[in-house]
Amino acid sequence: MAREELVVRALVEMADSLVGDFDVVELLTGLASRCVELLGISAAGVMVATVKGDVRLVASSSEAMRVLELFELQAEEGPCLDAYRSGEPVDHLILNAGSDPWPRFSVAALEAGFQSVSALPLRLRDITIGALNLFSVGVAPMSESNAVVARALADLAAISIIQHRVADEHQRTNEQLSYALNSRIIIEQAKGIIAERAGVDLSEAFDRLRGYARDHNRRLTEVAFAAVDGTLDPDAWSGARAPRGPRA
Repeated sequence: MAREELVVRALVEMADSLVGDFDVVELLTGLASRCVELLGISAAGVMVATVKGDVRLVASSSEAMRVLELFELQAEEGPCLDAYRSGEPVDHLILNAGSDPWPRFSVAALEAGFQSVSALPLRLRDITIGALNLFSVGVAPMSESNAVVARALADLAAISIIQHRVADEHQRTNEQLSYALNSRIIIEQAKGIIAERAGVDLSEAFDRLRGYARDHNRRLTEVAFAAVDGTLDPDAWSGARAPRGPRA
């Protein structure tokens, strides 16, 4: 298969993740592998930031790459971290022990057999979520056409992950909203039950329900569910308050 066809297939496969559910680790592992296959480099790896901003290693094309990237995180220096922190590409750099921006990382990379590196941020507009490391055992930079492909692969990965995070957040928000709405219905039912059994109005019934929950250190929704399923202590109907301990 011609290289152009391989590039198009790789881009289409990554784009497919935009219209369906996918595994982020699998996506980024595939990204690292495709970079090695298509870009004339020796190894690739991907780091992604958590929602708290901690950068984690997610995918590597080889074990040597994985170990080196873990060292990069431990040493807190290297091309991938620079690309993530700045949101800008780290241009091709020939490694020289102790004489470039990452003295400790460079020594480790050279010991692992790599001679040059570059990195691309995983970025969508002003949002940077990680970075792509590209390593070579040689010193020649990528061709211009390969650099374009690398940027396209990194951009597609960033779009996919950001969309995935937004979808997850949207789902969590919907679940929380649905739970809140359902809880509200249960609370209204519990108010009606207490009002009927205690012969009080709905406002007083709610006060008793909430007071019982507070006195017994229970969630209001939990107490409401107990009222509806008939397992709630009758003290809740009467409005009796739990005894308080002596003040200090």
